[in-house]
Amino acid sequence: MAIDKYIIIAILDLIGYQNYNYRVSYSKLEHCDKIAEIEHPVVREVLNHFDVTQRLDISIISDLPASGSGLGSSSAFTVGFLRTIYALQNQRPTKIELSKKAIEVEREILRENVGVQDQLHAAFGGINRFDFSGSSIRISPVQMNSAAINELNASMVLVHTGVARRATTTVAAQIEVTRKHAIDKELGELYRLVEECVLLLEAGTTGWLSQLGEMLSASWLIKRTLSRDISNGNLDELFETIMASGAYGAKLCGAGGGGFFLALIAPERVQALAERIAPLAVIPVSIDVDGSTLLYRQSR
Repeated sequence: MAIDKYIIIAILDLIGYQNYNYRVSYSKLEHCDKIAEIEHPVVREVLNHFDVTQRLDISIISDLPASGSGLGSSSAFTVGFLRTIYALQNQRPTKIELSKKAIEVEREILRENVGVQDQLHAAFGGINRFDFSGSSIRISPVQMNSAAINELNASMVLVHTGVARRATTTVAAQIEVTRKHAIDKELGELYRLVEECVLLLEAGTTGWLSQLGEMLSASWLIKRTLSRDISNGNLDELFETIMASGAYGAKLCGAGGGGFFLALIAPERVQALAERIAPLAVIPVSIDVDGSTLLYRQSR
């Protein structure tokens, strides 16, 4: 699913007499004469890929840490930056075109060890099931009623582990054991949980939230066995603390090794959880239903 935490990208034409052609502001500030000099890899490669010739001022701000979070922030940025560049060139890609271009940038141009789900979530928004067969992608929105969505939104929090990590390194080990068919049984169990989860969310019957929490924890206990880089003693201890605070369930987001746990917990128990794990952050989140959006475009 996509959550209501965002990366906002603003791009303006440089029309003054600056002694540089590109200004890029994120966790650092770059002033460059040529695209090839830009250090930010996605900005550099996308501008190069689209043969951008304008002088640009690019500013990037983020609700949450933009790297090492396990929340798909890298792909969210790629999708958002691509959408902005498409707008600069007066193009209106479909959501699937936007997703596939982001996948191309990350996997083929930047050669990152990343999957192909984060880009789809960022482009489409909502809660979706994705099925992949070769190069084809089938996207099935989960049909939840509004009462169930409201209940889910009220019960979701992110718990920061205090550790940031690069997903591409963690994923590399998982790719290797997957190719060797060493984790086929575990992957099969995770796949089975997908079908059960969709049925549970769409049924919305009594007690469904606690059942979802149990499935969330079950998926984490399976996932942590896929590679020794996914979990460690500190993460295991934090998971146990979350559960001891009354959570329905929790799992570590993303590739593993750090970032955030997603926990399902009754709203009245959130404060006690926050006090128990302080100074680690507890952040309420909800579902984003729109996906990547062009907020404002100045007419030329």
